[in-house]
Amino acid sequence: MVRAKISNRNKKMNKPETLFLEDVQNKLDGRQIAINKVGIKGIRHPVIISDINNQSQHTIATFNMYVALPQHLKGTHMSRFVEILNEHEHDLSIKSLPKILHAIVSRLEASTGQIEVSFPYFIKKSAPVSSVKSLLDYEASLIGKIKGGKYQQIIKLLVPATSLCPCSKKISAYGAHNQRSHITVTARINDTFYLEELIQLIERQASSELYGLLKRPDEKFITEHAYDNPKFVEDIVRDVAACLNKDQRIDAYIVECENFESIHNHSAYALITRGDL
Repeated sequence: MVRAKISNRNKKMNKPETLFLEDVQNKLDGRQIAINKVGIKGIRHPVIISDINNQSQHTIATFNMYVALPQHLKGTHMSRFVEILNEHEHDLSIKSLPKILHAIVSRLEASTGQIEVSFPYFIKKSAPVSSVKSLLDYEASLIGKIKGGKYQQIIKLLVPATSLCPCSKKISAYGAHNQRSHITVTARINDTFYLEELIQLIERQASSELYGLLKRPDEKFITEHAYDNPKFVEDIVRDVAACLNKDQRIDAYIVECENFESIHNHSAYALITRGDL
């Protein structure tokens, strides 16, 4: 057996030399072409979301963070996005989103910036007859933008629901085919707007809302409720848009609906927009 001999003598450690590291990003760029958005995408981080009852919901979000880059600069400092995100790890919430974005724009000396936070959001729902409780998840995004020194906030929600075909109901002797619907609303807001409020507004415009857990009496109720409330994909986007038009907190929106057909191998789709997002 060969054993390595280890010396116990203390050796003096040389101090690290002070090196000059060139900041390439700050170099001038001769092409003179500005970049609209540059930054990082797909970084995950824990977040705290406040619900309508002022309760905290902990979830994991995916962040996209960008700034505009003027034509004379070669690049931006990508590491600063991550630094700022980690600086706010203890107070990260939807309410702190404007503060984070202002920090990004200031630290990177940019005129405009954008932050996108996407996360699953859960609501505890009671079944319509049995009242059994269960969680249902929704795809949510909060988007902050700074343009001309002004902050804009956008909510984006994908709400799953049920739609029942009015044509199928009309022409069939019994029964009617239905679809799983994905209703997506992207809304620019000017005041506090809780996710639950927008979710409930959207769900009421479908043939029926969804639940995580149902008993047989609940299934009977939902099936009959959808049958009594048939909706084309066109009906759904129009009804959602009509409700959004009445809410003064919403300045602009995009309403989309995709129905995953049960008797076709394609989807039905409709979209309505109002204003500039």
